[in-house]
Amino acid sequence: MIDLALPKGSLEEQTMRLFKEADLEVRRGDREYNPKIEDPRIGKVKILRPQEIPKYVEAGYFDLGISGMDWIVESGADVVEVAKLPYSKMTEKTVKIIAAVPEDSDIRKVEDLKGKGRIRITTEYPTITKNFFDGEGILTDIFFSYGASEAKVPEIMDVVVDLVETGTTLGKNKLKIIGTLMESYTTLLANKESWKDKEKKTEIEEIKTLLLGVIDARGRVLITMNIPKDKLSNIVEFLPTMKKPTVSELYGTDYYAVQTVVSKDEINTLIPKLKRYGAEDILELAISKIIR
Repeated sequence: MIDLALPKGSLEEQTMRLFKEADLEVRRGDREYNPKIEDPRIGKVKILRPQEIPKYVEAGYFDLGISGMDWIVESGADVVEVAKLPYSKMTEKTVKIIAAVPEDSDIRKVEDLKGKGRIRITTEYPTITKNFFDGEGILTDIFFSYGASEAKVPEIMDVVVDLVETGTTLGKNKLKIIGTLMESYTTLLANKESWKDKEKKTEIEEIKTLLLGVIDARGRVLITMNIPKDKLSNIVEFLPTMKKPTVSELYGTDYYAVQTVVSKDEINTLIPKLKRYGAEDILELAISKIIR
């Protein structure tokens, strides 16, 4: 049985959705931060700030946790990266830690800061920021930010280093990006000793399989159809598949039942094409998990 730390805040909603879709629903009682997951593999569950989770997992308070790669790097936690979970607060893509300055600044790239004296930087990532700018040979005074970092430039600070998903907040604050410090993504991380434990490692890998199965299924649908024998080859030739379509003969007819998994992005153009080529009885079905 493993103990699990889940993130509060910006990743919370997407994480709860992921676990629910994986049939590992996080149930909260009267005590919000001590929820339960009704699964024999999972014991204690805590909801904590993602900034804290990597160090708690490293120390062995939890066997498994979810946090951002940014916080693993920032904290210096020595943990096992079990899986990359491609989701964030607003997107299912990686996010970036960037450096930004006012739009009307003559600074176009990070290198332009060299020779400008000591650069005042506000950030929630002082370690990542220091390592990056030291590597660029730029003198800095780094001030830890407790939030609203963009509002401190240019009146108080010269540069903001922050996490961005869409860049909307930067635009609203009339800031422009001059460099990327790192890309980050949501990470399933494990304690090193737990990973060495055969039973716990098996449980961790089973949970990973369920979570990745949900993520893999997102944006895909299952379609089934009946196709006349004389139209089958032409349709199978252009039909998208994961490997090969499933084809079975319908009893007592000259028709075949065909099913395949396709991207939801192409389904609206695919269905009319299938009908045009002779497919009948086309069904589109949702998929909850894909286990490869």
